[in-house]
Amino acid sequence: MVWETVAGAIELLVFPGLLFIFWLSLFYEWVDRKFYAKLQYRYGPLHTGPKGFLQPFADFVKLMAKEDIVPAAADRFLFTLTPIMVLALSLYALFYVPMVPIVRNVALGAFEGDIILVLFILTMIGFLKFLAGWGSTNRFSAVGSVRVAFQLLGYEIPLAIALLTAAMAAGTFNISLIAQKIVSEPIIGAALLPALAIAVVCFQAELERIPFDIPEAEQEIVAGWLTEFSGRRLALFRFATDVELVLAAALMAAVFLGGPYGPAIPLIPVQVSYFLWFLFKATILVLVLSNIRALFARLRIDQMVHLSWRYLIVIAIIEAVFIQFLLVMGVIG
Repeated sequence: MVWETVAGAIELLVFPGLLFIFWLSLFYEWVDRKFYAKLQYRYGPLHTGPKGFLQPFADFVKLMAKEDIVPAAADRFLFTLTPIMVLALSLYALFYVPMVPIVRNVALGAFEGDIILVLFILTMIGFLKFLAGWGSTNRFSAVGSVRVAFQLLGYEIPLAIALLTAAMAAGTFNISLIAQKIVSEPIIGAALLPALAIAVVCFQAELERIPFDIPEAEQEIVAGWLTEFSGRRLALFRFATDVELVLAAALMAAVFLGGPYGPAIPLIPVQVSYFLWFLFKATILVLVLSNIRALFARLRIDQMVHLSWRYLIVIAIIEAVFIQFLLVMGVIG
């Protein structure tokens, strides 16, 4: 009993808990920046640490040490609360996504229906970004906030349909059990590839990365909803974005690729095998997101909503009907 309590505390605070998520988030920012730079024939982070590995950490420390200015006209409550809540919710959602199960064979907070909770958290993160910009009372922030809201209306529905289609195919709303089902029946993973493609596009919009960096379009609205944030508040938002990147990659890896579960690796303990499978699948997805960022130019907000409602939602519904057909025919399930 004592050992389970100690192991649970380690899992929560150290690995794969908060400390691991902190460094993994900074690591994926480094991977993203280096790979994105290579695609553009640049160097990317270079000098801080080996190959610039510590540059994201140095940027975080630098922002934390800078002056934190609150505009006189801003809503101080929202201005202070939103960066804390966005980071907290991003971290909280990760405890329902299997990364490296240690004590149990599922995620730390796993329960039946946790995928619904994670979808709700993703929606709340977008809503908090809207409140952050709106509470700044800056004209550029207000425009960025409105774009956040419109973009949320665009990608949220196809993302939800794509993730719930995977749950329907697996016969459970538990993310960990979905991942195990994908590994045990590879045909389900193959059938869900269109849903994975939809989720990739939607998470690119959730993370506000090119071509969906519309709410932060610096050539048009300075930094959008982030314009007035500086110092510690900006550092928390930037770090929350890194955590969201981990959340997006981990969630897609679990729901569509089996997450940390996979064939046993000879001569390697099962927990280490979990870690290697998770890192491999999540890193591949981060590189895919970086490729999209490098290949496309920014869309207008009307083009983004048009893409989501006219194409992504239709494809997602067709995919859901196709999965239901496979279930009825007994091909999967």
